[in-house]
Amino acid sequence: MSENKDLIHSSKAPEPVGLYPHARRVGNLLFLSGVGPRKRGSKEIPGVELDENGNIISYDIEAQCHSVFENIRYILEEAGSSWDKIIDVTVFLTNMKEDFPKYNKIYAEYFKDNQPCRTTLGITALPTPIAIELKVIATID
Repeated sequence: MSENKDLIHSSKAPEPVGLYPHARRVGNLLFLSGVGPRKRGSKEIPGVELDENGNIISYDIEAQCHSVFENIRYILEEAGSSWDKIIDVTVFLTNMKEDFPKYNKIYAEYFKDNQPCRTTLGITALPTPIAIELKVIATID
């Protein structure tokens, strides 16, 4: 975690791909930067197979969903918040037509007890070869 109490740098979530914290606290709100499914300390993306040029050959949206939710949990817990304190989720999918049904089913499993507001957007690409990214707002005591 960062020394600055307002900026959160997780020791478990994947490293940011730019100059930004994993999260920032403002009052009793915690704003998470976009979080993807990558694993900390490597370029590995669960369920993604790349060719020698870094292009996606195949991917498993279900594996990516589970991984991104795990990364969100890491950041929340290290910041002093928790999954049940999520109040808003923005989801970015690179293949809305094929991936939305699978993502929506997994999302319902993770959020069955806590139902934050949600927006899901279909986009053409993300900065790394991932198929899903989440932007989350949670409360924090």
